[in-house]
Amino acid sequence: MSDSEDILATAAQWREAGETVALATVVETWGSSPRPAGSRLAVSGSGRMAGSVSGGCIEGAVAEAAQGVMASGTPRLMDFGISDERAWEVGLACGGKLKVFVEPLA
Repeated sequence: MSDSEDILATAAQWREAGETVALATVVETWGSSPRPAGSRLAVSGSGRMAGSVSGGCIEGAVAEAAQGVMASGTPRLMDFGISDERAWEVGLACGGKLKVFVEPLA
């Protein structure tokens, strides 16, 4: 089973247990990016997480957006990127850019 399949299986288990779940997927990357396109993060309504979309540098913002997506039912496309000059300062040391699609898991 691949990492992606493990994340989807975990998300399915959470749903079966009655939790709300959102799935975040890296859909595009530019330059140096900590995780490749296709990387996934599952977030439960209780705050559990499985997988990764960034190696940690933007995970908190994505998890927070996932809570909003679960509450509203409306998917969201998020853009992340920073200039090389400010990359270390804000924790995105890679200096790359990425887009993450966050959707509720039905």
